[in-house]
Amino acid sequence: MYLVTMLGNLLIILAISSDSHLYTPMYFFLSNLSIADIGFISTTVPKVIFNIQSHSRVISYAGCLSQLSFFNFFGCMDSALLTVMAYDRFVAICYPLHYSVIMNPHRCSLLLLVSFIFSLLDFLLHCLMISQLSFCTNMEIPHFFCDPPQLRKLACNDTSTNKILAYCIGAIFGGIPISGIFFSYYKIVSSILKISSSGGKYKAFSTCGSHLSVVFLFYGTGLGVYLGSAVSHFPRKVAGVSVVYTVITPLLNPFIYSLRNRDIKRALQRLLHRIG
Repeated sequence: MYLVTMLGNLLIILAISSDSHLYTPMYFFLSNLSIADIGFISTTVPKVIFNIQSHSRVISYAGCLSQLSFFNFFGCMDSALLTVMAYDRFVAICYPLHYSVIMNPHRCSLLLLVSFIFSLLDFLLHCLMISQLSFCTNMEIPHFFCDPPQLRKLACNDTSTNKILAYCIGAIFGGIPISGIFFSYYKIVSSILKISSSGGKYKAFSTCGSHLSVVFLFYGTGLGVYLGSAVSHFPRKVAGVSVVYTVITPLLNPFIYSLRNRDIKRALQRLLHRIG
């Protein structure tokens, strides 16, 4: 499954980079989303595979801290890029005549840089918060990776302040992207409803189908996991649901975009023909 995810996302990146017809803002952000997905799944699954092969379930404190920090970084990068892609669709549908001017290469690079800085800040804050926790002895984490909510439950010191900060950071770094996506699609739907022909409405909305599918998959499973970890008394059930969020979502993203997008299909066919 890990290799399929890597291969699918790498094919998306290679298809976009090798086809000049796909040198557009939408595909520029899609290729970066695929890079973020590769990083997202690579923070957890290789360690799980190594543990299974070596029959060892040990991870050092430094390794655990690095894993959860990079997991949050790439997860936040995914979220930020999905927001930027929603903005791209908003401009394309609501301001089609000014699209090339608004979404120029300089602005696209700037949006990518803002997404990176936004994710880096989330990375640093989570790293700082978890580093404040102290653990009495070797602990067993009831999860397949170092999940912050589970680590707080195992900490020996008082974690009430840490939890409050975590909720505040989650509200900010989760709320801003969700608000951006909601606002973009509110404007998109309002603009589509003004189109008189049903064919025009379908054509406008079909350009958002893949993005909406990925948004619902990413945020639906993510909210399910972290709301479940906050209230559930059965951590192993939460770990099972987390597999969907950490493994299945990056796996399905390239398939969703390639199966629903003719341009990507053609680019992949040309790429595979060259390789063959």
